[in-house]
Amino acid sequence: MGWFSFMFLSVILRPFHFRATFALVDSIRPLESISDGRTLVSSDGTFQLGFFTPSSSKNRYLGIWYKNIRVQTVVWVANRCNPINDSSGTLTINDRGNLVLLSQKKTVVWSTSTLIQAQKPLVQLLDNGNLVLRDEKDKSSENYLWQSFDYPSDSFLSGMKIGWDLRRNFTRRLSAWKSFDDPCNGDFTYGVELDARLHTYPEIVMRIGSVKFYRAGAWNGITFSGAPELRPNPVYDYRFVYSDDEVYYTYNLKNKSLISRIVLNQTTRLRQRLVWMETERIWRPYNTLPRDQCDSYGLCGANGNCMMTETPVCQCLKGFKPKSQEKWNSMDWSDGCVRNSPLSCHDKEKDGFVKFSNLKLPDAEHSWVNKSMNLEECRAKCSNNCSCMAYTNSDIRGKGSGCIIWFGDLLDIRHFHSTGQDIYVRMLASEIEKARDDRKLKIPAIVIPVVVGAGMILVGLYVCRRRYLHETIEKKRKSESQEEDLDLPFFDLPTISTATNSFSENNKLGEGGFGPVYRGTLEREQEIAVKRLSKYSGQGVNEFKNEVKFIAKLQHRNLVKLLGYCIDGEEKLLIYEYMPNKSLDSFIFDQKQGKLLQWPKRFQILWGIARGLLYLHHDSRLRIIHRDLKASNILLDREMNPKISDFGLARSFGGDQIEGSTNRVVGTYGYMAPEYAFEGLFSIKSDVFSFGVLALEIISGKKSRGFTYEKPGLTLIGHAWKLMKDGKAAEIIDMCLRDSCDNIEEVLRCINVGLLCVQQSPDDRPNMSTVVLMLSGERVLPQPKPPAYFTETDTKEGYYSSSSQLLSSSTCDTSKSVFEAQ
Repeated sequence: MGWFSFMFLSVILRPFHFRATFALVDSIRPLESISDGRTLVSSDGTFQLGFFTPSSSKNRYLGIWYKNIRVQTVVWVANRCNPINDSSGTLTINDRGNLVLLSQKKTVVWSTSTLIQAQKPLVQLLDNGNLVLRDEKDKSSENYLWQSFDYPSDSFLSGMKIGWDLRRNFTRRLSAWKSFDDPCNGDFTYGVELDARLHTYPEIVMRIGSVKFYRAGAWNGITFSGAPELRPNPVYDYRFVYSDDEVYYTYNLKNKSLISRIVLNQTTRLRQRLVWMETERIWRPYNTLPRDQCDSYGLCGANGNCMMTETPVCQCLKGFKPKSQEKWNSMDWSDGCVRNSPLSCHDKEKDGFVKFSNLKLPDAEHSWVNKSMNLEECRAKCSNNCSCMAYTNSDIRGKGSGCIIWFGDLLDIRHFHSTGQDIYVRMLASEIEKARDDRKLKIPAIVIPVVVGAGMILVGLYVCRRRYLHETIEKKRKSESQEEDLDLPFFDLPTISTATNSFSENNKLGEGGFGPVYRGTLEREQEIAVKRLSKYSGQGVNEFKNEVKFIAKLQHRNLVKLLGYCIDGEEKLLIYEYMPNKSLDSFIFDQKQGKLLQWPKRFQILWGIARGLLYLHHDSRLRIIHRDLKASNILLDREMNPKISDFGLARSFGGDQIEGSTNRVVGTYGYMAPEYAFEGLFSIKSDVFSFGVLALEIISGKKSRGFTYEKPGLTLIGHAWKLMKDGKAAEIIDMCLRDSCDNIEEVLRCINVGLLCVQQSPDDRPNMSTVVLMLSGERVLPQPKPPAYFTETDTKEGYYSSSSQLLSSSTCDTSKSVFEAQ
């Protein structure tokens, strides 16, 4: 794909144009030559061999391309780094039976080298795009003297083998074009690596120069442990062969009418499977590598585990700790992790193995494989070698077979949600006990009576304390709705007043729709944030009680933690953990502050928000719809981890209920789903819509509310969707992010996900579990349908024509009642 310039990476490609037309000739040519202006065509008319000049270059090359695709696409080049500088060239067969490419001056530009001389050589372009040289007298269909499939360029075609011929000590690997108009080998390569002498396990690896860039993980008999996208599909079958003679990966298209290829791109550093869409006349990505941050080789260092579902993504394996805690805290994971306790290898009773599941297996560079051993024999082999750090089956089919063992540090591990493989890691016996204790707490029988007795005392104290608090609060409540026990620590008003310096303006952090928020410090130097509900805020006792009730029962790293509350007459206060970096909107909508949040951090914030919503919708004890997700309700802690806050408008459901309706529509204009704003219908898909808007804001640095694009007056949502349809989605990316977007595919995927979330119909929007998988790259992304609120005119007319009982809309980014639904 190195010959393309991208208009939009994931949707449409701008091709270069050839400056030559060719007459057609038969697919099989004997000794006569092919010269400039003539071509060789496969029997089915799919591929064409001839001379071409790419784009603005003046150089001439011999290559193969798809004949009937108007976006002419070269898949193989003979003289990649040795172009013809004059106006013509000739391909012929010399007297030794080799193909020879001659310049106009009859100098040899390129040639094949065959071990056996053909008595009657034939050159043929096969229907799969393979240019072959064979002896006409040899009737074997695949007994080629030479074939272009042995010398691939940047394209991996159906039927081609990527890997090793161990009999000839010969390897086939892809290498990208240097640039869109220079087909010479770039330093971005893709191939199978192994050391047959050391019996290391073969793996598919992408490199930039000599540095590993991506690794697919060991083949386990079904797929590669680090490639969840490689699974049964309607497009192609695949096969990995590992024998004494050959080690290779290949695929075959299921439908011969389908045009698909795998290609490397030097500029974007992506390996993509592309499918030709004739109706749209574009190459559409089917899957892409690397998929996400965790696909970056060795991101988490030695013994580190990359987990896209965690924040930060790098975690040490259980039983290990960061080698440099300071670097780790600053998100520099290059030093990796070391063991909590050193191994006692020579004392076998002190060492054992802990099973880790759903992992991409470690780098096999320092491995050993035996395909005939079973798992128990593999364990024994590893246990008897002090250098062996882990083992597993090499083939997981059936009950499992074969043995891989690893020596030294375990590198380039990642965790998958439901795929990956089991691996057994060597661990000190004491660490194994800790792991067991994490799974099942063992309490000696002698302790049980003591625990029971202590529990009864604690229950008694708890009941007494609750009764005291209830009686204290009861005296101060002036509403019957204040009778409910809120099951959280109670703070008296003087304590909070002292902590906030009597609610000083100097301590004020900001103000939302329901009142101001103050910074405070308790006696033990604990920093807090105090939300003081205004009498006129619109959030009454019911909303207050609602927020306390919900947050008290929610525990997740991406939800703000409520420490307590206070009710004193008309005063209603919520005490939260203090977030030193305030809210997300103060960064992404500020040109100066926005530079502090480069793309990797913004992606982690977006990922954290998605995980928090997933917890609310599916994993919490209460199924909760937030109903007011927006940038100002995302707080950031010291490490810039996101915390969803403000549950005053949240609603909970029981069982499998996922939707409801209301006569009182509340929320924030610009984030509200159309079915909620116009009809009072809310569901988990309402939050998904808000998340989609928030995703587009994080990427663009522009507010959804008030955004207008002069021509044709598009909203932020409409602007993003139109850019995607035009193949220019990258143009929406915030200018201050451009230099930090090393993985442009990741940004484009997030734009795509955002647009999927804001589709007009709730049924078309994904749920948050699917969103999380799509963000991690574990799902192929569909194309979004037209979104809601496409133009500013549509938005305004939609709001004002949907109800005659419009009450108010917010003039600032605060939560308000919008209208009473009919």
